[in-house]
Amino acid sequence: MKKTVSVFVSVLFLLSALILPARAEKKDCVFAAASDLHYNQSRQALAGEIDDPIYWYANRRAAMEDESGFIIDEFLRQCADDDSVEFVLIAGDMADNGRSIVEEHLDVAEKFRCFERKTGKQIYVIDGNHDMGDDSACDTAKFKEIYAEFGYDEALTVDDATCSYTADLNETYRLIALDSCDPSKSTEDGLTLSRVNWALAQAKQAYADGKYPILMMHHNLLDHLPVQRVLSHDFIVRNHLTTAARFADAGIRTVITGHEHCSDAAGYISPLGNRIYDFAVTSLTMYPLQYRCFSLTDGEIAYEAKTVLKIDTDALSKAVAGYSEEQLALMNEDMNAYAKGFLKKGVEYRLSLSLTPEKLGIDENAFYAAPVLKLVDKLTGILDAPYYGEDSVSSLAEKYGIALPATQYETPWDLATELVSWHYAGEEHFEPDSDEVTLLLLTVALIARAEFARDDVPTLLAAADALNADGGADALIAQAKKLLGGVSPAEYLAVAALSPLLYEFAYDADGVNDNNGTIPGYAESGSAQRAANLSEAFAALFARIAKNLSLILSVLSNIGKF
Repeated sequence: MKKTVSVFVSVLFLLSALILPARAEKKDCVFAAASDLHYNQSRQALAGEIDDPIYWYANRRAAMEDESGFIIDEFLRQCADDDSVEFVLIAGDMADNGRSIVEEHLDVAEKFRCFERKTGKQIYVIDGNHDMGDDSACDTAKFKEIYAEFGYDEALTVDDATCSYTADLNETYRLIALDSCDPSKSTEDGLTLSRVNWALAQAKQAYADGKYPILMMHHNLLDHLPVQRVLSHDFIVRNHLTTAARFADAGIRTVITGHEHCSDAAGYISPLGNRIYDFAVTSLTMYPLQYRCFSLTDGEIAYEAKTVLKIDTDALSKAVAGYSEEQLALMNEDMNAYAKGFLKKGVEYRLSLSLTPEKLGIDENAFYAAPVLKLVDKLTGILDAPYYGEDSVSSLAEKYGIALPATQYETPWDLATELVSWHYAGEEHFEPDSDEVTLLLLTVALIARAEFARDDVPTLLAAADALNADGGADALIAQAKKLLGGVSPAEYLAVAALSPLLYEFAYDADGVNDNNGTIPGYAESGSAQRAANLSEAFAALFARIAKNLSLILSVLSNIGKF
């Protein structure tokens, strides 16, 4: 058996060696990458309806629309002043209303044009779902026309049917700008088999020409949330692991994406042992106002997140009426902190409007609907309550034997939006036993103990298992048991229902540094490296199998106790 496996692995290495030939030492490369600029033409005056003295004009998308043009200006200024940056990549969504308001595209294109004239540095773009569409003011042809100077005029190959093209970045690296958007639908990916095959052919040609391929597209290639393919399927390409494996085996190591508005790096190892990395870039005009810088050599690819730390508030206040002196002072003091406050208020506003059966996608006739809807109803009330003081969460908790730990967060909303902000910024670090997750678990348990009886156990357990079908709540359930000395069916249901929020926005366990790190360069693709990659992939697979078996045993054990 061992001999058979050894022969099989050797054959895989030989095949991948034929795909990825060894390369001579190449020229280094440094570039900046941004995404989701979502440029809006500023309003003449601020308007809003949120109950907050500073962020009253925030919106449900948490996008700094009125400030967007000034943030883009500062980003371009920073790229101009950084002598190491050779060129700039933009992974889509240049304009927020680009499908319908062509003038937004024209404004962005003029900003890019001025940057190139001043610096001599080239900007390369690809379309995003906000940029163009069939039967829209900006369609495929119009997008190529407006951004002709930013990739298309320099293109080696342009796909007539889409916005895809290729261009040499320097003597070592070639860009494959891949149109991943569906022109007939506003959010879904359009990465068809023909588009994938087109990209693979371009990667093969790049190697034939002595170039390393860098892929840029708008939609994510890999999961940037533990269950993104389930909860945010419109943000990730279909058949993503199969596509990632094909890209990796074609020699593509670096992929730049956007769309999810998060700063996250994810890696994948193909069955042939080839690695590929998807670097999701956060929205430039939302917290954390970040972009990425990459430094590539034959041996390694280093990356770091950089932040827009200021904007021209004098120009902003002249263009848009309604900013208070306090708001402008806070921007000048710490623009990033101001953007974080804006994001948290915008997210709270959006989620408060989304906690309805329709928005949550809950079928009110489903067998688990009643307890879930009851949980959501009680959750909306408790999120607004202060943690301490009169009519607080802690005073209610005392009635049900739950002691909340001391916290710096004012309300559950404050805590929940803090976790969301960390998802956007990357480097999520709140493990299941952290104070933040502990506090959320106890808050959820409070709702369950206060509002749910211990009857109808089968329905509660079935609802919990339905919501926890992928096993994402197993670590949280274990932590809840530890905190509460056992988990009732209602508490199990509550943890299972909210585990996506806790895991997606609280902890990143994929082992790839989100914002600042180093990965192997394109030349690191020999058989020894692929052997190490496969060993790591097998270990991860076995760990996942063991984890799922543990979860099944845990669920069966719990059912026997109730």
